[in-house]
Amino acid sequence: MPENKIIRPRGMGAGAGRRPLWTYVAGAAAILLVALFAWKWSLWQARAAVGAAYGARMTCSCRYVEGRTAESCKGDTEPGMEIVTISDDPDGKAVTGSVPMMAKRTARYRAGFGCLLDPVG
Repeated sequence: MPENKIIRPRGMGAGAGRRPLWTYVAGAAAILLVALFAWKWSLWQARAAVGAAYGARMTCSCRYVEGRTAESCKGDTEPGMEIVTISDDPDGKAVTGSVPMMAKRTARYRAGFGCLLDPVG
């Protein structure tokens, strides 16, 4: 005697319409990553501002107080300062340090005072 089989259309079986587990894991990981980024953003931005200010002031002092060349001042930075970009304005005796999309600070040479950071804002 032939066996009776139930024929179901595609997509109507057990588990139809359910998403694979990896999609939930990937979604949870993305949410955690966004939360971590939002939580740490102010800390990262503050550190970037300090690094940009430090780079600008030290390079300005090297260039305009000590009278060294821009090339010789490149070796005076601390470890971890690789992300800070330094740009020199010889006409204005100013040096700008910046961290892309996070912080930018400028130090200017003033006779009798040395290099001073411009006010923020």
